Amino acid sequence: MDKNTNLFRFAKYSAEEAERSGYSDYSYWKSVFQNFFKKKSAVVMAGIFFALVIFSIIALQVGKYDYHELVADSSKAFISPNGEYWFGTDNLGRDYWCQVWFAAQTSIKLALIVALGECVLGVGIGCLWGYVRSLDRFFTELYNVIHNVPMIIYMTLISLLVGQSFFIMAAAMICFGWLVMARNVRNLVLIYRDREYNLASRCLGTPVWRILLKNILPYLISVIILRLALSIPSTIALESTLSYLGLGLDVDTPSLGILLRNARSYFLDYPYLLIFPAAIVSIITITFYLVGNAFSDAADPRNHV
Repeated sequence: MDKNTNLFRFAKYSAEEAERSGYSDYSYWKSVFQNFFKKKSAVVMAGIFFALVIFSIIALQVGKYDYHELVADSSKAFISPNGEYWFGTDNLGRDYWCQVWFAAQTSIKLALIVALGECVLGVGIGCLWGYVRSLDRFFTELYNVIHNVPMIIYMTLISLLVGQSFFIMAAAMICFGWLVMARNVRNLVLIYRDREYNLASRCLGTPVWRILLKNILPYLISVIILRLALSIPSTIALESTLSYLGLGLDVDTPSLGILLRNARSYFLDYPYLLIFPAAIVSIITITFYLVGNAFSDAADPRNHV
């Protein structure tokens, strides 16, 4: 009995050791990126997208011609891609390489600005719409009025009545594009606003902005990321459609949509005029959609272990 007793000793209580044993090194964003990088296809798509964005900047530097110095020369019209003109020339004899990549920069910049604008406006309105019950009827009616009219009609009226420019189009898309984001956020806020911990926070006098920012917003991140992923390709598609119809950006602001519109009369005889901008539009929309879906799944706390 004495030998067995000597094998044990009383452990002293240490507050530091007790706290260390209960510590978890879990990090939300660390877990998000770990889950995302497990999806190899999404990582490859992300690499392709960022490579395209970077190359759209580099391409103008390595090209033989400067977009701002292009001069129409009918004697060089419709030259097929070769060592001098890498993407050929258009109907006016201008280098198509610098036009395509300059237009890609414009379309990507427009898509990013609109996506961020829709995110900020949609999340802000959605949180108020779902949390402040007195505002629910007002925002519901506003949503129904705006949403029941096709967006292309708004964009057409704005282009005809206000004008056509980069900033006018970006502002118009943001003003009418926040609806889906706000509705999704509102529905989630309604689910989480009356959870026990939020009721306790309200009883303790916690400000509304702090409840929204600390208690509810983290649960909305995956939905916000998904909407951002869908907004960028949809913005490029809408801009391309409007420009194709002659209702998009002004002719002095090149975009992929304008190049597609200009190519519609010649693509049967000179298909390269359509292939290059269409390929870039397709790569941007497909890769960012797949990357956004994968990142949205990775951002969902329910997928974290």
